[in-house]
Amino acid sequence: MTVTPPTGVNGINVYNEKPLHAALKQWYARPGDQLETRVDGYIIDLVRGDLLIEIQTGSFSPLKRKLAALVPNHPVRLVFPIPLEKWILTLPETGEGPARRRKSPRRGQEYIFAELVYIPALILSPNFSLEVLLTREEEVRRPVQKKHFRSKGWVTTEHRLLEVVDRQVFQSVSDLAAFLPDNLEDPFTVRELAKAMCKPVWLAQKAAYSLRSMGAIQPAGKKGRAALYRRSESSPEISKQEPVNNPAGPQSGQP
Repeated sequence: MTVTPPTGVNGINVYNEKPLHAALKQWYARPGDQLETRVDGYIIDLVRGDLLIEIQTGSFSPLKRKLAALVPNHPVRLVFPIPLEKWILTLPETGEGPARRRKSPRRGQEYIFAELVYIPALILSPNFSLEVLLTREEEVRRPVQKKHFRSKGWVTTEHRLLEVVDRQVFQSVSDLAAFLPDNLEDPFTVRELAKAMCKPVWLAQKAAYSLRSMGAIQPAGKKGRAALYRRSESSPEISKQEPVNNPAGPQSGQP
């Protein structure tokens, strides 16, 4: 694999990098890693031996073309943080006085499906793996004079990493199919999946779409107007071996 230093911008780089992305990259990096390196025309966050490591803190949608180009020829690991605990820091409207700090509702690894809908088939490739980092984060908001119906007068200016609490690597369909609760009986609807997962229906819809796309579940008729699904008897598994010179990242809680 030939790698060269970046000479332009094709993906995120250090010039437009957000604080959360920079902090995660620093936490994940090991001595000997190459940072912000160009491979096949794309800037890669970390290159560790033969492994290309991409850290994504936002939507997976912008990565679809990049991952589709890299995965056939290189082992790629996509690292995604999910805030297990997030604190909202609201700056004062007048610019004076202390900021307000409140805790946001708790999330879990199941929220990976909110982004996995953009690339569900990639898990079928032996070159692709997905790593979820459960984090503690701080979100900074400031007031804006011109209110937008979505912002409600506030805009997020920064996400800060406080701590990486845990981590898990997903390398196969069965790894992701394990999110299907044991108490969920076949066949099931999306609403029944949401209830069994104790998660909102919109997330269960994305989980069902992703799991169906990768072959973990399959259609099983209808119950009234609701689609039914059942677990696939045989998932399209491909044996995945760790690529050569592909050590795991740092242990949880380590820099």
